[in-house]
Amino acid sequence: MARVSAALSTTVTELPDSRVRVSVQVPPAEVQRRLESKARQLGREMKLPGFRRGKVPPPLVIQRVGREAVLEEAVRDTLGHWYADAIDAAGISPVGEPDLDLSGLPEHGAALEFSIEIGVLPTATLGDYRGLEVGRREVEVSEQEVEQEIEQLRERLARLEAVERPAGAGDFLVADYLGRIEGEPFQGGEGRDQLIELGSERLIPGFEEGLQGAEAGQTRSLQLRFPTDYPRAELAGKQADFEVSVKEVKRKLLPDLDDDLAIEVGFDTVRELREDIRARLREAQEQSAQAEFREAAIDVAADAAQVQTPEALVQAKARELWERMLHSLSHRGITREAYLKITGRAEQDVLAELETEARQSLRREATIAAIVRAESIEPSEQELLEALEPTAEREASEPAALLQRLRDSGRVHELAEDLAARQAVELVAAESKPIPLERAQAREKLWTPQAERREREETAGGEQPSAQLWTPDR
Repeated sequence: MARVSAALSTTVTELPDSRVRVSVQVPPAEVQRRLESKARQLGREMKLPGFRRGKVPPPLVIQRVGREAVLEEAVRDTLGHWYADAIDAAGISPVGEPDLDLSGLPEHGAALEFSIEIGVLPTATLGDYRGLEVGRREVEVSEQEVEQEIEQLRERLARLEAVERPAGAGDFLVADYLGRIEGEPFQGGEGRDQLIELGSERLIPGFEEGLQGAEAGQTRSLQLRFPTDYPRAELAGKQADFEVSVKEVKRKLLPDLDDDLAIEVGFDTVRELREDIRARLREAQEQSAQAEFREAAIDVAADAAQVQTPEALVQAKARELWERMLHSLSHRGITREAYLKITGRAEQDVLAELETEARQSLRREATIAAIVRAESIEPSEQELLEALEPTAEREASEPAALLQRLRDSGRVHELAEDLAARQAVELVAAESKPIPLERAQAREKLWTPQAERREREETAGGEQPSAQLWTPDR
C-alpha cells in the first residue's frame, strides 16, 4: 500500500505479529530545501573574508563545510519530523519503539530513502457491540461521606491560635531550623518561619516526634537519619543534625457546625449546606459511575471481538504505559530511579505487571477502531469546534482559530481520531443495557475459562511467553 504526502511518499508492507515496514522516500526538492536551510543556519555563525557575520550564502557554506557534512546534520535534525510525517502518511497506529534504517545519504538530485519497522494496533474482528448487558454500580451517598465533607470544610475554615503550653499532637509550631551533615549545611536543610504540624508525618522520621513537648522560645537539637528511599540520592541514608528554634506553639480551632458556618459558605442553614453537599457528591458519583460504565461497555465489546495480541506487541505496549507513567511522575519531581527505589521493584518487574493492562488496552483500542470503521464515524466540523471549546476558553482564544492552527500544523487528524474514538465509546454505552454490578461480576466468573481459551488461541500466532525535609506522599 503506497501513499503520498506533500513532502514524502510511503509504502506499507504488512509483517507477521502486527508489525509493518514503512518504506519512506523524501523527494529531492525536500532534501535540497532542508540542506539549504541547514547551510543557512550554519552560515549565521561562520566568518569568511568579504562577508559580514551571518551573511555567508548557503552555497558557499556547503562548499566550505562539505555537502555530506551539512546534509548529515540536516538529516539528523529533520529525521524525527520526517518519521512523524511518514507515520501520518501511512495511516497506521504505531505501538512501541520503531526500528529505523537509513540506507545512506543521497547524491545531489536524488531522493532520500529510509524504512521504519514498528508494531501497529491489531485489527479487531467485531462481535456484538450493540445491545450489550453491562454492569453499572448503584450510586448511593452515605451519611459518613457527607460528614467527611463537612469535616473537611471545617478543617479548611479552621484558624490557628497561639497557646502558652508545651506542644502536643495536632498542634502547629512556627520554627526556624538548620540541618548539617558532617558539620556542613546542605541544600534544602534550612527553613525560616516554617509551619510544622505535629503528627502529620510529612517530615522525615523523628523530626516531628523530636518536637513533642516543645515550648515557644525553646531550641532543640535533633539527630536524625534520612530514609534510605529518600528521593534525593545525595541525602538518602545520611545522618543529619538539626537545630530547631521554636517561635510559637499554636492550636487549631475548628468552627462550630452551626448556621453561622453555613452562612459563611453561602447557605442559610446547616440543613441547606448538607443538602448541597449530598447533591454534589451524588453528581460526582454519577459521573464516575457513568465513566466506569462506558469503559466496561467497551471491555464487553472487546471480549466479544477477536483480536490477536502477540506477546512482543504486548511487551511494547507495556513499555509505552511505563514511559507514560514516568512522564506523569516527572511532573511531581519523581524520577525513574526514585520511583523504583521507593517501590522496591526492578523495572522489569514493573513492565511484567503492566502486561495484563497492556493486553487489555490493545484489545480495547483495536475494538474502538473497528467500531469507528464499521459505523463510518467521522466527526463533523461543528463537532471538532465543540471539542476545542474548553481549550479555547483556557487559552482565551476561539475554537475556529485553534482548529485552523491544527490544520496548518497537520495535526487536525489527531483531534478527529480522538473524537471519533470517543463517539464510538458513547455509541456502545448508549445502546448497552445497565445491569446490577453483582450480576455482571458473577457472569464474568462463569466466562473466565472461555476468555482464557480465547486468549490462548489469539496469541498462538505470536511469540510465546517465555532536597527538602518533606518525605514522598505516603
